[in-house]
Amino acid sequence: MIVVIGAGAAGFMAALQAARAGKPVTLLERTADGGRKILISGGGRCNVLPSELDERRFVTDSSRHTMARMLRAWPLEEQRAFFEQSLGIPLALEPDTGKLFPASNKAREVRDALLFATRQAGATIRFGVTVTGVSRTKEAWSVELAGGSSCRAERVILATGGLSVPATGSDGFGLIVARQLGHEIHQTYPALTPLVAEPPVHAGLAGVSLDVTLRARDDKGREVATTGGFLFTHRGYSGPTVLDLSHLAIRSRLAGAAVAKLKVQWTPHGREAWDKLLRTQGPQAVATVVRRELPARLADRLLAEATIPADRPLAQLGKDERRVLVGLLTDYELPWTGDEGYKKAEVTGGGVALSEVNPETLESRRCPGLFFCGEMLDAFGPIGGHNFAWAWATGRAAARGAAAPG
Repeated sequence: MIVVIGAGAAGFMAALQAARAGKPVTLLERTADGGRKILISGGGRCNVLPSELDERRFVTDSSRHTMARMLRAWPLEEQRAFFEQSLGIPLALEPDTGKLFPASNKAREVRDALLFATRQAGATIRFGVTVTGVSRTKEAWSVELAGGSSCRAERVILATGGLSVPATGSDGFGLIVARQLGHEIHQTYPALTPLVAEPPVHAGLAGVSLDVTLRARDDKGREVATTGGFLFTHRGYSGPTVLDLSHLAIRSRLAGAAVAKLKVQWTPHGREAWDKLLRTQGPQAVATVVRRELPARLADRLLAEATIPADRPLAQLGKDERRVLVGLLTDYELPWTGDEGYKKAEVTGGGVALSEVNPETLESRRCPGLFFCGEMLDAFGPIGGHNFAWAWATGRAAARGAAAPG
């Protein structure tokens, strides 16, 4: 018997693949229906996969070689074929973002297809079951359940996720079990989460969104940049660019070092391009030029920070004023002070060190018969389907490892 604990993306995939390998499988899930992160992902549309997988943008404190090896174990084109041909879910490309969504744009179709296929493969699924412990007996594994009962398993796959979005059922239980069993756990932290500013200095811009380039430096001093959506919120900042670099901000605070500086280039124009635009002689106001490139509220805010009157004619813009404004337009330091934490984090950073598992089977090197997959492992990627690709790939690898003879 293989017991899979956790019916999220990785858990469903693990149970399905193990059952299709002909093994008796029981999938245990504490919520009433499972797959809740699938249901809320992509605004209820479920970004199943990215159109291209960029392993360079994954974050881990473990070996990057090991992480890449685990990602490549199930190539992206094969994952897409699985969803389209095996599960019967056509995927449609969103050209502007490079994301693949179900053609129906309904996340529930993805969750329900996984649920149906897992049951059809012969797995037993038990919802509303709380696992309280996992221990090794002399002959097998014992999975203890709330109420005092337990179930016996030859092999156990832990797919309980991390700590992100606790409203979906994630509580870090699997990480506690892994630590109790002696595994190295790299420091966990909320990742892909909005940032906040206290006081909320940009609250007046809440709702303003635009495409920007956001830059920061990692703990090794290397510049990391991302281009895409940015959103002002009542408390701070969100959008794909902020989420993708939020870990650099959060990790800098955890390290107790100088907090990471996040610099924004508000438009595609660099310093030279903006300098040229603002050197143009003529009667038009500086605000007219800036508002043509930026949302009006943001343009006016930047002009105010540069102490330049909105009606100042370009011909009267001083050299020093132009230099300050160009700096604000191309190298704006975002005044963040904190983050929204696990409540709004899309994933958990850190987790079970990848050195603790066999990269091919995902079996624990410390506890034979125990396997890990998904968000529990120390790796995450940018938004855009990369983390589902990780969940599908590691769930499948753990299932194949658990279903293998021996």
